[in-house]
Amino acid sequence: MASAEGRRHSHDLVPLAALISREMKNEKLEKPTVRYGCASQSKKGEDFFLIKTDCQRVPGNPSSAYSVFAVFDGHNGNAAAIYSREHLLNHIISAMPRGLGREDWLQALPRALVAGFVKTDKEFQRRGETSGTTATFVIVDGWTVTVACVGDSRCILDAQGGAVSNLTVDHRLEDNVEERERVTASGGEVGRLSIFGGAEIGPLRCWPGGLCLSRSIGDMDVGEFIVPVPHVKQVKLSNVGGRLIIASDGIWDALSSDMAAKSCRGVPAELAARQVVKEALRTRGLKDDTTCIVVDIIPPDNSIQLAPPPKKQNKLRALLFRSKSKGSGSKLSKKLSAVGIVEELFEEGSAMLAERLGTDESVGKSTSGLFVCAVCQVDLAPSEGISVHAGSIFSTSTKPWQGPFLCGDCRNKKDAMEGKRPSGVKVA
Repeated sequence: MASAEGRRHSHDLVPLAALISREMKNEKLEKPTVRYGCASQSKKGEDFFLIKTDCQRVPGNPSSAYSVFAVFDGHNGNAAAIYSREHLLNHIISAMPRGLGREDWLQALPRALVAGFVKTDKEFQRRGETSGTTATFVIVDGWTVTVACVGDSRCILDAQGGAVSNLTVDHRLEDNVEERERVTASGGEVGRLSIFGGAEIGPLRCWPGGLCLSRSIGDMDVGEFIVPVPHVKQVKLSNVGGRLIIASDGIWDALSSDMAAKSCRGVPAELAARQVVKEALRTRGLKDDTTCIVVDIIPPDNSIQLAPPPKKQNKLRALLFRSKSKGSGSKLSKKLSAVGIVEELFEEGSAMLAERLGTDESVGKSTSGLFVCAVCQVDLAPSEGISVHAGSIFSTSTKPWQGPFLCGDCRNKKDAMEGKRPSGVKVA
């Protein structure tokens, strides 16, 4: 598999000059300024973060730059959080088709995020370590923000004008009815901790293992119905910009989304993260690792503009929200418009790989004519690939010979996540 992995980039054949020319035609001349701040307080040493502001869709072309911000909140040790910080971005990028212009790149990003999360989980579990981690992964490209999450770390958007909305979904069994139903349908049990005398205490947990979350990276000892398939949301901000607050549950157990946003309004991003952490510790004390990243997306004609204190909003204005794709049933987007329009480009939270990877036959096919696994990107001989839709029941119109395709190893993982075989049983 390792040698096949090394051959997967053989289809990077679009000339650099052509890509740069395409970018120059498609890019708007004015892009927002991105500024950020980060702060943390450690109690268990299991929170980690990633900040990378020099990524480029087209290597060597500064106009194709984008930024990545991520928070990883580990549990049962820090190994999964460290591994995800070091490998998740590369796994996402390796799942992106080559030679795409900006708009096509953004449209392909949600699928690549799913593949990258699943590959990171699969590769980490091979190490035999039992720790796990949440992951909230944010890509800022111009005015477009794409967020993928598993677990209960959170990303919120504080739009100009004071409207605050969540760009993530919390995968806590206590709060998420859909996830409880999915876990039990896949073979897990959901219940509280039983103590002597039959009393039940604490939050709802998944058994075996006793994890409070229904999605994470790692956690090989708690059953593969605890899945790494992320909820993904992509929005386009209006040209007045906005502020992102990305934080671990050490913040959100102490502060609501509105409280966190209000605690740092009018403060530059570099100081705002420290202000949010300070407010969380003042409210609850240091009971958990507490990490916060604040990202300001600022119009280019006013690079020092700060979000003003909220004013009374016109209710009609708050309803100006357009959607380009079907939602996943959540109600997160209702407050997203404050000034102008925040446009939803994509949202999906299904845990089914067949639904998340789609039916695009061009995905996972190299220019050499060979196919690659849609998750781990290894080359597949014509007789090796198994359609992600083989045996799928989510759509009667799906044809099992359609791509994308999975290698045998990734197909086994898909089956385990959907409860089609016992966790940990390897199929030859």
